[in-house]
Amino acid sequence: MKRALLLEALAQRIVHIERPHPIRVAIDGVDAAGKTTLAEELVTPIQACGRPVIRASIDGFHQPARLRYQRGATSPEGYYYDSFNYPALRECLLAPLGMGGSRRYRSAVFDFRTDAEVQVTPRVAETHAVLLFDGVFLLRPELQGYWDVTIFVDAAFAVTLVRAQQRDLALFGNVSDVTQRYQQRYIPGQKLYLETCCPRQRADLVVENTDPGHPVMYAVKAHVASNGP
Repeated sequence: MKRALLLEALAQRIVHIERPHPIRVAIDGVDAAGKTTLAEELVTPIQACGRPVIRASIDGFHQPARLRYQRGATSPEGYYYDSFNYPALRECLLAPLGMGGSRRYRSAVFDFRTDAEVQVTPRVAETHAVLLFDGVFLLRPELQGYWDVTIFVDAAFAVTLVRAQQRDLALFGNVSDVTQRYQQRYIPGQKLYLETCCPRQRADLVVENTDPGHPVMYAVKAHVASNGP
């Protein structure tokens, strides 16, 4: 499938979902699978359908470093269990946009780069808005029922590691350090998630993104997720 066709197909699936509140779209996947790129690319076709878009990411809901690394900087368990503030994500963003919510939301609460809280001014979402939320570990139990559509972006670890060696070079300083961090912490942490939560089987849609120019999309479930909190 050509990428333009994928984007149009995904946009149409999303905008045709009927809810009495904003549509909350989880774009899940392993590190460097292409989640953020897909989320950004979906903004324009969804807006072209007359739907306002809210963009947010799990990167805005990190835990402080003292909690993220309490099991050690290279711990896979620490990556999976300690990285993100799920109560804040539910309270500040997902629940307000769900059934019976106020629609008054905050799109981020923490900046991992400065290791400090951020004061994002609350905004009120329009009822027909679409939240495009990208991140790792989004189909874990703590977030079950808070998504209206779930998309898992898939790619082999051999592919994502090569992408990460380019993407995260500035963050870690050199290719060797990027490779070490991924092999010791991120990839084993992702394998823990895949084995524990089976996101490929639980997502509404899977996008096989090994070749971003020609992705493959298939539906896992017959229908998108039922309305939750």
